[in-house]
Amino acid sequence: MKIAPGIHRIGDRSIVNSYLLEDAGEVTIIDAGVPGYYRDIPGELALMGRTVADVRALVLTHGHTDHIGFAERLRQQVPVSVHEADAALARGEVPNPVKGFGRTRLGPFIGFLWFAILHGGLRTPKLKQVATFGDGATLDVPGSPRVILTPGHTPGSAVLHVPSRNALFVGDALATYAVTTGARGPQVAPFTADAAQAVASLARLEAVSADVVLPGHGDPWTAGVQEAVRQVRQGAATRD
Repeated sequence: MKIAPGIHRIGDRSIVNSYLLEDAGEVTIIDAGVPGYYRDIPGELALMGRTVADVRALVLTHGHTDHIGFAERLRQQVPVSVHEADAALARGEVPNPVKGFGRTRLGPFIGFLWFAILHGGLRTPKLKQVATFGDGATLDVPGSPRVILTPGHTPGSAVLHVPSRNALFVGDALATYAVTTGARGPQVAPFTADAAQAVASLARLEAVSADVVLPGHGDPWTAGVQEAVRQVRQGAATRD
């Protein structure tokens, strides 16, 4: 699905998102969603006028399994990277830092679990090797995303800013859909290890300009980065 010029998404229901970012005929995949998305890559690339041979890298916004998805399978073809603070999590060497599910509504939560089952999300292959990057790095991959560390969801949760596409890939630094409740709009993402830290980290995004904010879960947000941050803060304050 085309999201913006040079950006396509795998995950037509926006429950779990994986993005294809094209620059000068080459492609970076941002987040690997669930394992079943691997079979959708060739078709989505074809819609961009590209092939699997044009994919140069897979960049993960963090180390949760619903973002690792097909990473191990793709790793045999292109390098895979994640922030250094999430490398061990991505490799399955440390436990997920999240504690419990938080608020849930039965219908949406069961829907998410069923979606995961249908797309192989309960059998995500472990990522055996992963390269790392640090905060502030400009990655040498198509699109040249700049890394903004936003810890809270996980210790190495990273946002990727791509000025050439006026896009901000936020991973789970915030979500516009809660897979546990069905709530829509900018909010703290479900399965966040430290919600207070996650909200505080969003201050690092307030000076960023981007036409489109692309979360790991939910639809694109086009009303401005600052408004997204404001709504997350407002929602978090209401729940406190």
